[in-house]
Amino acid sequence: MKLVTLGDLRARVVPAGRPDPRLVVVLLHGFGAPGDDLVSLAEWIDVPGVAWVFPEAPLELGGLYGDARAWWMLDLERIERDLARRSPSDRSTEVPEGMAPARARIVALLDAVRTELGVPDDRVVLGGFSQGAMLAIDVVLHTTRAFAGAALLSGTLLARQDWEPRMAARAGLRVLQSHGTLDGLLPYAAAETLRDLLVAAGWRLDWIPFDGGHELPPPLLGELGEFLAGLIPPT
Repeated sequence: MKLVTLGDLRARVVPAGRPDPRLVVVLLHGFGAPGDDLVSLAEWIDVPGVAWVFPEAPLELGGLYGDARAWWMLDLERIERDLARRSPSDRSTEVPEGMAPARARIVALLDAVRTELGVPDDRVVLGGFSQGAMLAIDVVLHTTRAFAGAALLSGTLLARQDWEPRMAARAGLRVLQSHGTLDGLLPYAAAETLRDLLVAAGWRLDWIPFDGGHELPPPLLGELGEFLAGLIPPT
């Protein structure tokens, strides 16, 4: 593993010494996680020819959260109320205040992946977990980069009035979307709505539901590995 700066974000690159990867996966962690939260996935999903980039979100939460970070801030009191009554709020039309600045940071990071790591856009998969998945799809929808694919792990639908009109321009994009049927934080039904919108817009979507909550269970990691292996360009 190598710690580098790409754009203005610190990122961990795994493995550090693999020359000329055939595919690079940029994976964005969720709200409240440390910057190295997802790095172990590179060991679980050891696909030959794949390198990984794990950026650190720019916002430090500090306090009781310890070494925790975020792409944009959340209304934590609202989340606690939702969890207490077991009824998550509908976020489908919300546009988080910090989402556009976070998008700009990821675009700058992707520029650096292209120039500093020497990896063309069409060999990059952009994905994330939870808040990271929301940011990943927001970046995909606001750019014209030729991504190899996208991986949306336990994300949700935001900014529908902005996202939905942009989806058709990405028809044909390969995407894996997963969600737990028992997710108490980001409702399964909202993930189904996002899935249906992407399919209707012509995205080539692999839908992976699982019996679980807001998590990344081992069987899902196997599915993700197979998805990534299928995106590696032929030699």
